[in-house]
Amino acid sequence: MTTPPFSIANTDNPFDRRGPFLLSLVMTLVGYSVLVALPAINGAWVEQLGFSEVEVNRVASADLLGLFLGAVHHEPSHPDAGNRQTLTYLGIFLAVSRPRHCALSMPTIDTTLVLRLAAGLGAGIYTPPSRWPGSARTPSRARRSTGCCWPSPSRSLLELQLIPHLSMNGVYLFFIATYVVTLPFVRLIPKTALRRPEPEASSEKQRPPLLAWVGIGAIVIAYINIGAYWSNIELAAEAAGLDGDWSAQVIAWSVLLSFVGCFAAMWILKRFDHDRPLLFTFCLMVMAVGLLAVEITAALFVFSVAMFNFLWIFIDVYQMGGVSVADRSGSAAAFIPGAQGLGQTVGPFAASIMLELGWGFNGVFILCAIASASALAIYSAIYLKYRQQL
Repeated sequence: MTTPPFSIANTDNPFDRRGPFLLSLVMTLVGYSVLVALPAINGAWVEQLGFSEVEVNRVASADLLGLFLGAVHHEPSHPDAGNRQTLTYLGIFLAVSRPRHCALSMPTIDTTLVLRLAAGLGAGIYTPPSRWPGSARTPSRARRSTGCCWPSPSRSLLELQLIPHLSMNGVYLFFIATYVVTLPFVRLIPKTALRRPEPEASSEKQRPPLLAWVGIGAIVIAYINIGAYWSNIELAAEAAGLDGDWSAQVIAWSVLLSFVGCFAAMWILKRFDHDRPLLFTFCLMVMAVGLLAVEITAALFVFSVAMFNFLWIFIDVYQMGGVSVADRSGSAAAFIPGAQGLGQTVGPFAASIMLELGWGFNGVFILCAIASASALAIYSAIYLKYRQQL
């Protein structure tokens, strides 16, 4: 019988209990709620507050930058990361108080940038303490459960359907409420992480750990595409003359395909390796986002949005799995949320520069295609070099 890399059996592990585990999934959905609703939120900022397409990309980038900074500086996977309950309360305070100020004062674009940065910081602090499934007795199973639930297609569909019908104040109050309802349950969060034993030496041939960090870099690049595409897809459809209500409905219902993509990835993963399906999927992603740089018609829009939502989580599962395979100690995997956040921050900011320079949404989708193609090139080089070990 093969010995698990981390043997912590016969230990009363609070992370294995049903209450904390289920709460972690709910908190992850809440923390990422702004991200998954970006198309609708950006549309609301343009229509209700009069922000330009450049400005809404800057606001989205500020929000995601805060999420990234909060996640990086309060990564709870280490046992000495601090009291998780205290961090969660701090995150809720920042995430709630900044949108409340926006709702009360309707600030200018400069003030909005600062407030959204602070709100994103709160979300970044709030969300990592919910990632304790990685400390569970069976972390691989927990990571798969969390991966399939992020972002929850049903939650995304709800937000994308609801937000267009709300005033800007209503949007802010909706996100405030999602944090407030979790307050009574913060006490369920284990205060500290469980200290794991050192991994046992393995005689199996493994990839060099350096590849894990290459994989982290590839995740950053891949998420530049995700951040830029998701922030601009609804704005681009309206700029191309497509009906705004129709395009919003296409985006909202297409998020259900991310659920299909997650389970398709897990089914294929049981039968094949990580590498070849990942390469093929990235080829499809380059095509899905790059076609919109040529022309945005109704048919191409539906195809692109559907493929993007299916492939987004599909790629996520394979990228996270690849990092875990390359570094079984888990030290590199702890940087995955930060890598995702960094890429998502760079994406909308780079898109705002392109729009400001007059390159239009064609330039934005070229950026998306280049980012995906760059990640594809990295994984192709890894595959060609180490395919004898696969």
